[in-house]
Amino acid sequence: MATLSKDELQRQVELLSAGCEAVYTAQDLAARLELCAAKGRQMRVKLGLDPTSPDIHLGHTVVLRKVRQFQDLGHKAVIIIGDYTARIGDPTGQNKTRPVLSPQQIAENAKTYLQQVGRVLDSSPDRLDVRYNSEWLEKLTFAEVLKLAAQMTVARMMERDTFDKRFKAGVPIGVHEFLYPLMQGYDSVCIQADVEFGGSDQTFNNLIGRQLQENAGQLPQIVMIMPLLVGLDGVEKMSKSKGNYIGVSDEPNDMFGKVMSIPDSLMTNYIQTLNFTFDKPLGDGAIKLLLDPAQTHPRQAKATLGRLIVETYYGAEAGKAAVEEFDRVFSHKENPADMPEIRPPAAKVGIIDLIISAGFAKSKSEARRLIDQKAVKLDDQTITDPAAAPELKTGQVLRVGKLRFGRIVI
Repeated sequence: MATLSKDELQRQVELLSAGCEAVYTAQDLAARLELCAAKGRQMRVKLGLDPTSPDIHLGHTVVLRKVRQFQDLGHKAVIIIGDYTARIGDPTGQNKTRPVLSPQQIAENAKTYLQQVGRVLDSSPDRLDVRYNSEWLEKLTFAEVLKLAAQMTVARMMERDTFDKRFKAGVPIGVHEFLYPLMQGYDSVCIQADVEFGGSDQTFNNLIGRQLQENAGQLPQIVMIMPLLVGLDGVEKMSKSKGNYIGVSDEPNDMFGKVMSIPDSLMTNYIQTLNFTFDKPLGDGAIKLLLDPAQTHPRQAKATLGRLIVETYYGAEAGKAAVEEFDRVFSHKENPADMPEIRPPAAKVGIIDLIISAGFAKSKSEARRLIDQKAVKLDDQTITDPAAAPELKTGQVLRVGKLRFGRIVI
């Protein structure tokens, strides 16, 4: 049997706990590391992902990088794709009931998850297990659901701030929403998780898993809570459903441009939260210098942050190119060197149809809103009339907002 020396155990606990907002508990983590080493088994480190959108974003990477640290120590990550829980929708942070996704939407959204997760995690079979929670949740009988529900009281559910706020505000709460934390916790029982990771908004759900495991006679999982990354709007957490995110599969120039668009007030949150996720993390001195506006202009700080993010997912050359392209387009007011082609069905089309065909808006109402915001330009000419139907020529440039460009090809 293998054992961990006192110094090695302390090193691992400090490494794995660094950057966490909370660990329930550090003593349990040390004991579980010792136990698994003595028994020669891997810890099973759980992370649940609900496929409510096709993209993994930078907020996810904060947790994924911490899971990777466990993998690098020889343990196994267990990614739970919540294809069944997504039919309810996590009520975390919601001030109203989420719309229920269809199985088809869920399946489509889950397709790209494994590829994107593999950009952070070790995908070798000995280090990664991917499970879909429909495997066990779909098989539960109604009697078994009632037995699961009997392990929790309404009073305990109302401890969750989301439910408490909605109840006090008179906003309806569906009974099915009470089942979500139980379903997530039951996932931990079914895979016998040793550790579960989540953002700070998932603490309640994760602790329910501990309780259900104890009730099932299992060792309760260690819950490790990571800080939340604020979204591009500077208000809400980064979220797929809110659309305020930077996806790990975004093109380098889009990724860099989104970073440059964040409010200055977010720099501390972004750098401190994301730093350990970079291939080349910054030291404490470099972070202090970067966050001091007297020594580093906020625009330069954002450019450094954006370059580090692009480098992490696309390499140093892509990071350098993204910086140069942004400067060329926004500092020197030039068009991007590489633009997608837009092939309209005719030389004269309505501007709204052109915007939609270019993929710059998903609906006519969204296209009209962009025009109303004076965000649509054709060869630097701002379009203000949603009924406009300009004569198009090959080589013209359609620009929507600050980041979306396309070259017309007739």
